[in-house]
Amino acid sequence: MRVPTGALLFLAIAASAAASAPAFAETPGDVGIAPFIAHYEAAWKGISVGTSDIKLTRGTEPGHYLYTWTITARGIFRIAYSDDLVQKSWLRMIDDHVRPDKYSGKEGSSSVELAFDWQNHRATGVSETKPVDIQLPDGAQDVMSIQVEVMLDLKNGNLPKTFQIIDKDQLKEFIYTQEGTAKIRTAIGELDTIIVTSQRTGNNRILRMWFAPSLGFVPVQAERSRDGKIEIAMRVKSVDHLVPIEPRAAP
Repeated sequence: MRVPTGALLFLAIAASAAASAPAFAETPGDVGIAPFIAHYEAAWKGISVGTSDIKLTRGTEPGHYLYTWTITARGIFRIAYSDDLVQKSWLRMIDDHVRPDKYSGKEGSSSVELAFDWQNHRATGVSETKPVDIQLPDGAQDVMSIQVEVMLDLKNGNLPKTFQIIDKDQLKEFIYTQEGTAKIRTAIGELDTIIVTSQRTGNNRILRMWFAPSLGFVPVQAERSRDGKIEIAMRVKSVDHLVPIEPRAAP
């Protein structure tokens, strides 16, 4: 049995993290999302297929962050997916919003490298040997930076209805809907959450995410479904708060 490529790549479009107390308490003067590392269990149609680790760390300059996602197949699925999928987004938090500067995604010999030139509003790079040159609309995100943007928007109570997201060599529009609230049980305890769905315009797949306000609005659960049937599910297993990196002193 082979898990479809999208089953593991789904993890690169969902979001994640959590804990049983406000482990994501902000440091004084911090208006963004506190750095963290979180671990998740992934299942495809009820079968455990692997794990994922997500890490948000501060950069060496104020307002700069690195968001890293590593996805590892497990058991028999490791035969089909021997290489980890590693994605990184170098981003900035400006005026309560995220602006990506660079994106990198690698799995074996397959890779995507993008650079965001906001002065000229262009995203350029290479997607699996294919040149990329896309005009950047204001507020555009990559498939990683969007996760941090949604956390910030929920925190500030202003989640937009649509996002423009660059996925490999295409700019795609996604519709976001805040469905309501729910109390859910997780491996780290019972949590009050806000439910948000994401769906690409014209696509019948829906990504549903559960965000925990007490944990800095990071999501603790995610499910992707098609025609009402769950295909992929992610559940948080553990999370730790990271000590922020101090900005470099001016020369």
